[in-house]
Amino acid sequence: MAKLTYDDFKNRLSIQDVLLDAGYTLNRRDGLRYPSFVRLDSEGRRIRGDKFIVTGNGLCCFQPPVQKNYNVISFIKEHPAFFSDYTPGMDKDRLVNLVCNRLLNNPIEDREAKIFRPERDLPPFRIGDYRMHHFEGSDRETQKPFYPYFKPRGINLSTQYAFHHDFVLAERTASNGQVYRNLSFPMTIPGGDGKIVGLEERGRRKLDGTSYKGMARGSNASEGLWLSSPADTKLEDAKRVFVFESAYDAMAFYQLLAGKDSVLDYKERKELSAGVFASTGGNPSVKQFEGLVKTAKQATFHLGFDMDEAGQQFAEQFKSVATAHGVDEKRVIREEISPGYKDFNEELLGSIAMKNHPLAKDNVPDAYQDYVDSFRKTSKDIPTVKALLHPTDEQVDLLPQDTRKLYARYDSLYEDAYEMRSSRLVAPDDKESAIQGAMEAHKDFRESLCKALAIKEDMAAMDIEPEDDGNDKKIQHDVDYTTGIDEQGNVEMEVETSNMEERRHYHR
Repeated sequence: MAKLTYDDFKNRLSIQDVLLDAGYTLNRRDGLRYPSFVRLDSEGRRIRGDKFIVTGNGLCCFQPPVQKNYNVISFIKEHPAFFSDYTPGMDKDRLVNLVCNRLLNNPIEDREAKIFRPERDLPPFRIGDYRMHHFEGSDRETQKPFYPYFKPRGINLSTQYAFHHDFVLAERTASNGQVYRNLSFPMTIPGGDGKIVGLEERGRRKLDGTSYKGMARGSNASEGLWLSSPADTKLEDAKRVFVFESAYDAMAFYQLLAGKDSVLDYKERKELSAGVFASTGGNPSVKQFEGLVKTAKQATFHLGFDMDEAGQQFAEQFKSVATAHGVDEKRVIREEISPGYKDFNEELLGSIAMKNHPLAKDNVPDAYQDYVDSFRKTSKDIPTVKALLHPTDEQVDLLPQDTRKLYARYDSLYEDAYEMRSSRLVAPDDKESAIQGAMEAHKDFRESLCKALAIKEDMAAMDIEPEDDGNDKKIQHDVDYTTGIDEQGNVEMEVETSNMEERRHYHR
């Protein structure tokens, strides 16, 4: 059978097929126009916050509130542990081929194992092959080219300043004249002479939400790591070392804790800045771990690996290496990512979206604070748009007078329509007219409330729903709870970089 390409997979497989194979279940409560998929626990109950919504064109999905679309290919690569075909350390392209061919009932031959000799097949890394563009702290013009790389990741300018000595834009011209340019994080060997032995590379984000990530050719990824400290602390002098799978995650972790809303006090923030942040650039090796523990002999190690199965195994592997080199187990700490997020960069993006949400506590107009607060379970909750548009009688009393009058008009027309529906003395046309009148009145209320709170009805598709609140009103209102989606399947949601909401994972 002919070998299938990525284009074949995207054309012949639905993102819904992949979500089902990953263990998600269709959430029928959201309807079928824009299907959503949720994960269930062992007792068949929904796991809160673990939800993907299929975009309008059916080609992608996203996980609210994070603004990131996944297609068939990128979903598998970003969530490898969801699939039975995955084994830790497996090449992600290989995994995509296994999963997609299995779903298409297209058998593939077992490939023969090949032994590569790096000294023959792969040229050594040479920094001279690259032209470097540096981020200069005093020159805004040198900083602008970095914007399209850091903006989609939520990394703000303050965090870029903190790490600016240890990232560059690296350009390499191929033999065919093609120029390759990536955000690059120089890698060095712990305890070595400081020579750059490779580059952790990240590309610009594409329309489908994916971006290139990898290593510069010839990089010594078995020993080299990206190492950086906002306070320029040397690894051998570090009291704390924070270890991640990518430099993006390291910077996101720092930003979550160094922002103005951080729960850390001044002394603790100084300690955070004095730490050394390390990235393995992907799947770590034993030599990378050994280099860290042998060099930072007095440090406490904070492990910020992803929360998937592979990340858990990396953490256990590090603990084994540390124990073998005499590191007390109390000096190895697992940094937990908040539920619903795979890594710290996803958590950062989620916290930005939450803080910039018009229903965040600081963003709600004073006249509506009591009304919106009545829907919150905690001060940081974001109420669902569906709930706000269908309040209880007690909550209606908290509305400003003008909006309350609009709801009272709807409520009166609704009661009239409800009584007329059960009467045999009213003509069908009159019943329909009464229902339409109630629907129009509710529309007036919704539009007034949405305008006052700077929300849209289509934001309701991104809600993570509470349990049924028992609202017994049965008239179906003319509400389209969908997201605004462009021709590429991108969700219409403005997300701006800002300081983070209060989240604390740093163990003192």
